[in-house]
Amino acid sequence: MSTTAKDMLRDALRLPSLERAALIEGLIASLDRPDPELDALWLKEAEHRMTLYREGKLAVIDADEVFAALGHGI
Repeated sequence: MSTTAKDMLRDALRLPSLERAALIEGLIASLDRPDPELDALWLKEAEHRMTLYREGKLAVIDADEVFAALGHGI
């Protein structure tokens, strides 16, 4: 971490908790940029999976079964 980043972190840690939370949200949002190419690939995959599901070619497991197997109830 650069000296500038360390200084910024030190200053940020002095902020009230609500302001720190807002700062964190802003920083995370700045990293979460849409990627049209990746979105297109995921859309294609989702459509492919839906086609397989509708054709009965995709094995599915009910969510209740999954959570029960994990030891979590819904």
